[in-house]
Amino acid sequence: MQIGYPCSNLRLGCSAARTFRLASYSPDRLIETVTANLDCLEAILRWNAAHGIRYFRISSGTIPFASHPVMDVAWGDVFAARLAGIGTFVHAEGMRLTTHPGQYTLLNSPRPEVVEASIRELAYHAELFDRLGLDSTHKIQIHVGGVYGDREAARQSFIARYPTLPEVVRQRLVIENDERQYALADCLAIAEQTGIPVLFDWFHHALFNHGETASAALDAFMATWDPARDGVPAMDFSTQDAAKQAGAHAASIDVEAFAVFLDALAGREVDVMLEIKDKETSALAANAILAGRNALAVPA
Repeated sequence: MQIGYPCSNLRLGCSAARTFRLASYSPDRLIETVTANLDCLEAILRWNAAHGIRYFRISSGTIPFASHPVMDVAWGDVFAARLAGIGTFVHAEGMRLTTHPGQYTLLNSPRPEVVEASIRELAYHAELFDRLGLDSTHKIQIHVGGVYGDREAARQSFIARYPTLPEVVRQRLVIENDERQYALADCLAIAEQTGIPVLFDWFHHALFNHGETASAALDAFMATWDPARDGVPAMDFSTQDAAKQAGAHAASIDVEAFAVFLDALAGREVDVMLEIKDKETSALAANAILAGRNALAVPA
């Protein structure tokens, strides 16, 4: 099991997702910003490797405006050597990267312009991974999208549009259950018709489910992954922030809840992204818990 965290390292004091206002766009400004983002991304990955963390979610903002019509820089060519070098490091360290395009990536939207923008955004993420030289076990994670007054019709829209996506996107795309609109069962129904893997969010499932046991839910989502194509099945884990509305992620890892989660896994091999606000601090704590369990499991 690899434990990861998303997008930024709070100890390093840099951002791998710097951006600027669209009105300030210029090729020079873009190149300067991407250079700084890649500097920070590399620093994060090197810190992670030094601390035994080999699962990380790259920010969608690594290349600002990459899918926007304003983009007039061939960023993949300009940064080809730099991206390839980062990818070589990732491969050498046995790391796994994912990314999670934002809430406006809606493949099942009834608005054609939203669908077109979503496909451009997904194509950008696929190119980023390709430029890093990473295989299809490094995934692009999205939600199914909106309900638009008819969940079944919206689900069928996603199913119908999925085969039209570029192959480089389909190789990497996974769908995640959410806490309000598309439960695990909905995602599994889509997976059955499309072959797309389901990335299981433990926290969302606790908030919105159809009564599946933990064991049944885990087995069902894992069965959607092809080990050769997709790698180890991946999950998200968090818990509720008690001071906020339902669905707000906790500030730091709940050790007892994480122990319950590990017990439910019962030895299943998964990679786990911690969607917890203190990021690397919780990842280090989770790795320490795992190390302690592994030590107890070794015969004297």
